[in-house]
Amino acid sequence: QVQVVESGGGLVQPGGSLRLSCAASGIIFSMYTMGWYRQAPDKQRELVARVTPDDSTIYADSVKGRFTISRDNAKNTVYLQMNSLKPEDTAVYYCVAGGGAGYWGQGTQVTVSS
Repeated sequence: QVQVVESGGGLVQPGGSLRLSCAASGIIFSMYTMGWYRQAPDKQRELVARVTPDDSTIYADSVKGRFTISRDNAKNTVYLQMNSLKPEDTAVYYCVAGGGAGYWGQGTQVTVSS
């Protein structure tokens, strides 16, 4: 049974930082591309960042230079470090193992507000 579980969301002021974590089980983690998506109210879900098994990364233009995705294969965990947060980063953030058609977590809320 595959499980993907996100943690680390919350309320933060503009300019602040958060680190999201995602632990996956039931898969050979090191062989999977891991990604973070987000969905804001009344907006389509979008890819935020992705890291491949060989640590190649891609980012949405809106988060380049502010967010960093990383993985720890020993812990079966992927992280999303989010700095210089903006109100427009407010969304539910989802972790996905294996791309858009893969295994999704339940999501964690990130709210950026003063």
